[in-house]
Amino acid sequence: MSPINSQDEEDTFKILVATDIHLGYLEKDPVRGNDTFVTFDEILRHAQEKEVDFILLGGDLFHENKPSRKTLHTCIELLRKYCMGDRPVQFEILSDQSVNFGFSKFPWVNYQDGNLNISIPVFSIHGNHDDPTGTDALCALDILNSAGLLNHFGRSSSVEKIDISPILLHKGSTKIALYGLGSIPDERLYRMFVNKQVTMLRPKEHEDNWFNLFVIHQNRSKHGATNYIPEQFLDDFIDLVIWGHEHECKIAPTRNEQQLFYVSQPGSSVITSLSPGEAIKKHIGLLHIKGKKMNMEKIPLETVRCFYIEDIVLADHPDIFNPDNPKVTQAVQAFCMEKVETVLDNAERARLGNPRQPEKPLVRLRVDYSGGFEPFSIHRFSQKFMDRTANPKDIIHFFRHREQKEKNEDEINFEKLVRRPASEGTTLRVEDLVKQYFQTAEKKVQLSLLTERGMGEAVQEFVDKEEKDAIEELVKFQLEKTQRFLKERRTDAEEAKIDEEVRKFRETRKENVEEEDEEVREAMTRARAQRSQEAALVSGSSDDDLMDMGISERKTNDDSDDGTSATSSRGKGRGRGRARGGRGQNSTSRGASRRGIGNTRQQQSNSSRTYKPVSAPMKNMSIVDAFKSSRQQPSWNSSAKNYSEDIIDDDSDVEEISFTAASKTNQRLSSTSTSSRKSSQSQIPRGVDFESDEDEFDPFKSTATSKRKQR
Repeated sequence: MSPINSQDEEDTFKILVATDIHLGYLEKDPVRGNDTFVTFDEILRHAQEKEVDFILLGGDLFHENKPSRKTLHTCIELLRKYCMGDRPVQFEILSDQSVNFGFSKFPWVNYQDGNLNISIPVFSIHGNHDDPTGTDALCALDILNSAGLLNHFGRSSSVEKIDISPILLHKGSTKIALYGLGSIPDERLYRMFVNKQVTMLRPKEHEDNWFNLFVIHQNRSKHGATNYIPEQFLDDFIDLVIWGHEHECKIAPTRNEQQLFYVSQPGSSVITSLSPGEAIKKHIGLLHIKGKKMNMEKIPLETVRCFYIEDIVLADHPDIFNPDNPKVTQAVQAFCMEKVETVLDNAERARLGNPRQPEKPLVRLRVDYSGGFEPFSIHRFSQKFMDRTANPKDIIHFFRHREQKEKNEDEINFEKLVRRPASEGTTLRVEDLVKQYFQTAEKKVQLSLLTERGMGEAVQEFVDKEEKDAIEELVKFQLEKTQRFLKERRTDAEEAKIDEEVRKFRETRKENVEEEDEEVREAMTRARAQRSQEAALVSGSSDDDLMDMGISERKTNDDSDDGTSATSSRGKGRGRGRARGGRGQNSTSRGASRRGIGNTRQQQSNSSRTYKPVSAPMKNMSIVDAFKSSRQQPSWNSSAKNYSEDIIDDDSDVEEISFTAASKTNQRLSSTSTSSRKSSQSQIPRGVDFESDEDEFDPFKSTATSKRKQR
């Protein structure tokens, strides 16, 4: 890293670098709710005052995958306030923008759009908090990209091979090749690097004249065997790596002596966990690049809430605390209160020189009560600091070190003793929890069909991405695949043989990790498609209800004497009182009454309006039962229909049939026999089944028919 003369403005890129802003974190907290928005305002204000060429964000702009309206509104408001203007952009893009932004409907950088007036372009990759999800693989950054406020790059649509094509920037004599890779599950990306499936493309002309800048959002510190990305995996032609996801601020570039590039870790701009790494002063960076030289200027953030953390080991103070003393707990509590008071005094003095800093600090005391001590009431302790700290309920954290057995000196792993993680405790992922559960669970609750890895991935999708059908679709997918395997093996329908074949099949799947990942992705795709289909059905049904209500109202106002239509019972004539009583129902109930379904049927229709195909036998079916039933029933489309399935599947098509009935009001009489109704319904388009409706006894239908006969 070499110094740069600030006078060479025409050839020098000025880039504001920040990562992990986490907009919307604790937005409902009455004290800390606006912290992320205030700090984001400060970051953009620095960019405007420094007159930077562009802003580079390293992922996790939003804290939630689906940010709230308040968060989106505030973000758009700030970007429009600071990034739009008449100041011309001083650099140009030389690369094919349809490749860099090919996923967008507007495949070009926003400042070149004739409909926009951008003064500070923003380039950002996505992080693990705001990554693309759903059938269309969209994220909150895509909304900002379509609005022309931000340039989202670094997306990879393939899960088999990643080709990273750089954005080629040119200003004066300086050329930058900007590479970006949005967040990918660490285990998958680790395996792809090992298998040489990640390629970074380079410009064909004058390769050595480009400053290669790479932005990545992955685990940098080792959290597991493959749950991180080693720096050695990255290509050695890179000059500088901006590393997101890690929250500890290490923004000063450090040299990797093996790959000979520099790594800058800006860290987060908001405190999201009460750990030692978050207590380090927060900064953003002003990166100057001229030719192959660079310089990173640290800019401290003044609006970040102060955070103080301290460890207390009670066993280290034998002169103060005696575990045999009956009043030792009160002494420990008084000692902790004194510590908190000291921290609050220091925070008040620090705030005198920075009025923009939030008033209430974050305080954390980690108390190790090993050695026979007892913890005191945290709730009672927090009451004393409710109005003076931003986290009164989280001030005290009690923990106890596990007593380790004595080992020989040769068996001690000194690396584990020295290198301790920055977080307070081990950060467990959902997949790890699922795996640990099944490793320690009893034999009767062990998985016999699914693997722990597949179930963990499905639960992770359910928790993080709100894919409510992920687990169900994975179970269905694996059940179907196992059934096909058993059929191909022509296994006898004996429980012992089937169990043995299923066990072998499961073991082969566990060994083939790539195939298992593909199965999980296929199940997740089916779950997302199912969710999209449900949303379309709900939307379509709502529109049909509104249109049907309009048709019914017009039928009511007509003076026709023809009482044959099912909707005419709501107009003039006998049965008027009954029809008026039904007007208080919602559109779903009215649609059900037009089909001639009684009150009992209406309640069932309303309670089961979930628009999700239900396969009742599948849910509580063992693999043996499923295998037997598959032989007995060659197809799911057999003539024997499931009652609950008919109710739910046909509900979305109810309104279509009511239109047909309304359009044929003057052609059919209400006294038509049941057999004639069945024959007419057989002409309805395929996919609609009314067997369950016709087989039910309907008191309203019979009463209305008898009254018309009496006329």
